[in-house]
Amino acid sequence: MSEDPLQIDPEAASIQTHLGIIQNVIQRMSTNSTNCKAWCVTLVAAVLVIIADKGKPDYAWIALLPTVVFLALDAYYLALEKGFRNSYNQFVSRLRAGSLTEQDLYSVMPVGNMSTLQFEAAKSFSVWGFYISLGVLIGVTKWIALG
Repeated sequence: MSEDPLQIDPEAASIQTHLGIIQNVIQRMSTNSTNCKAWCVTLVAAVLVIIADKGKPDYAWIALLPTVVFLALDAYYLALEKGFRNSYNQFVSRLRAGSLTEQDLYSVMPVGNMSTLQFEAAKSFSVWGFYISLGVLIGVTKWIALG
């Protein structure tokens, strides 16, 4: 593959297909993040119901395990989403600047340091706000409803 800039019409099918692929990946990562939250609530509720049914309120903290696991997974999906948005923006910038190469056209990879992106995702309100609220709910359920 050549590293020389390509002179490609932005309306070319290859450009539109590449952008469409990246947009689809971004959408899937967003959907996966939403699914993490839904599954987390479902599992936490199931664990708390089983614990209440067995009359073992001291085991309510077990519900924190899926909370922590899904927090990490949610942050991972949001980090990938951000990485692919960075890739999309970088591709469009190179296209506008006329510095697009074949490598850019045939590469669909997230852009950015994944560890940094995951940490930033975990700091976002959509992650910590949800999972901390769920952790508080677990604590309240343990002391009030099961206690």
